[in-house]
Amino acid sequence: MPRYRLLIEYDGAPFVGWQRQANGRSVQQAIEEAVAAFCGETVRIGGAGRTDAGVHASGQVAHLDLARDWPQDTVRDALNAHLRPEPVAILAVARVGDGFDARHSAIRRHYRYLIINRRAPLALERGKAWHVARPLDHAAMHMAAQVLVGKHDFTTFRSTECQSASPVRTLDRLDVSRQGERLVIEASARSFLHNQVRSMVGSLKLVGEGRWSAQDLAAALAARDRRACGPVAPPDGLCLVQVDY
Repeated sequence: MPRYRLLIEYDGAPFVGWQRQANGRSVQQAIEEAVAAFCGETVRIGGAGRTDAGVHASGQVAHLDLARDWPQDTVRDALNAHLRPEPVAILAVARVGDGFDARHSAIRRHYRYLIINRRAPLALERGKAWHVARPLDHAAMHMAAQVLVGKHDFTTFRSTECQSASPVRTLDRLDVSRQGERLVIEASARSFLHNQVRSMVGSLKLVGEGRWSAQDLAAALAARDRRACGPVAPPDGLCLVQVDY
């Protein structure tokens, strides 16, 4: 049975997240229904990142098995045709071996969080960024962020609903940079806990506002207590941009 790897982008705003859920429509469901419309097969696709409701992706990866050996471009174009008008696009399709698993074969995931730091409200980037009107010190945010890089118990920065067996993760990168009024926060790790990136971003915002220091962030991490976390950043600004294999 041929296995295909899909490279996917989507606007997460209308969905309850990547994964199928009983409380609403998911990206996974939309793609699986497109597969059924294309070739009549009922499939379950596996995704590399279980993005939350409202979180976007420009580089999500998934795999699926089909009974027939279809040309790669045919699979891509047929799925896109049946996905319209959903805000989901299959960017590329590749044949892979049976051992490939979009989630378990991944060695690193890269997320980007966008903050628009200005007084004026958002128009063009509404729903794609966090609007913060109060001035932010991106250099202080970047310096403080390095406290979180490395292997730590991230209990403070994970959702109370997180189902991961261990709160320990190794954060490879957490960079904060400014491009005019745009603050870009880039996070890379083999895997992340539920709400980890948004929790870290929300706490870094406190640093940028001068309300927290790097030492305060370190103390929050050391507390291993969800109550020590700053506010969780909204999903709008978060995007899964790349998965490495």
